[in-house]
Amino acid sequence: MIKTILITGTSSGLGKATARFFAHKGWNVVATMRRPEKEQELVHLPNVLVTRLDVQDRASIATAIEAAIARFEQIDAVINNAGFGLFGLFEATPPEKVAEQFNINVFGVMDVTRAILPHFRQNKGGLILNISSGAGIFTLPMLSLYCASKFALEGFTEALSYELASQNIVVKLIQPGGIANTKFGQRTGAEAVENARISGYDRFVAHTNAVFESLRDVRQATEEDVAKVIYQAATDGTDRLRYVATEDIKPMVKARRETLEDEYIAFMRTRFGVKA
Repeated sequence: MIKTILITGTSSGLGKATARFFAHKGWNVVATMRRPEKEQELVHLPNVLVTRLDVQDRASIATAIEAAIARFEQIDAVINNAGFGLFGLFEATPPEKVAEQFNINVFGVMDVTRAILPHFRQNKGGLILNISSGAGIFTLPMLSLYCASKFALEGFTEALSYELASQNIVVKLIQPGGIANTKFGQRTGAEAVENARISGYDRFVAHTNAVFESLRDVRQATEEDVAKVIYQAATDGTDRLRYVATEDIKPMVKARRETLEDEYIAFMRTRFGVKA
C-alpha cells in the first residue's frame, strides 16, 4: 500500500528536496507551502499534491490536512520542516523578530502536530519527523535565538515521543548542520542585515564572523544528502529518536555530549571570547 507523507516548507531548500525524494521513492507527497500558486516543479510530479499551509495560520493547517485526506484518504507521516534562522546579536534583535522565530520554529510545529494527532490516533499509528539542527545540540554566538528555538523543539519532541508511544505514534528528530545548496543561509543573512549595529560589539562580531567563515571551509552536505537521512528515518522501522544528518557537525556533537562541562565551556569561550 502506498504511503502518504505531508511536508511543510517545500517551496525551496531542504523541504523541496525531501518532497522530490519521497515522490521518486513512490510515496504520495503532500507538499505544503505558503504560496503554492508560485510552485512550478512539484506540481508536475505524479502523486504530489501541492497545497497551501502557513504554520502561523491554524486554519490553513486544518485545510491542508483535509485536502490531503480527500486526495489520498490517509496520511501516514508528517515532516515538520518549515523554519528559518535569525542571525545576529540578541540585543539588536527586535521583539517582533524574536516572536516570529518561535512562532515558526516552535509553535508552528506544535500546531501542525496537534492538528494531525486525531487522524493518527484514528488510524492507530503515524510518524512525525521534526527537522531540528546541530543548533539544537550545541550553541553558537550570534545564533542565540535560533539555538533557543531548536533547543525548545528538541525538548518538546523528546517529551512528546514518550507520550505518543502509547498511541503507536513514532516521533523523531533530524539534526542537519551546514547544507551547501540551501536558501536557508540566504534568509539568515537577510535577517542579519536587518539587525541594527551596536558599536560596542564590533570586535566580537568581527572575530565571530571570522570563525564562521573558517567553518564554511568544512565540507557541507547537499539537500539531497539530508533528504536521504530523512527517508532512512521514515523507513527504518525503529523508534530511534535522533539522527545526526551531516558529517560537519559530528565533532561538535561529540564534544558537547562527551566532554566534561567545564572543559567544553572553556573551549567555547576561548574560541569566541573576545572582550570589548
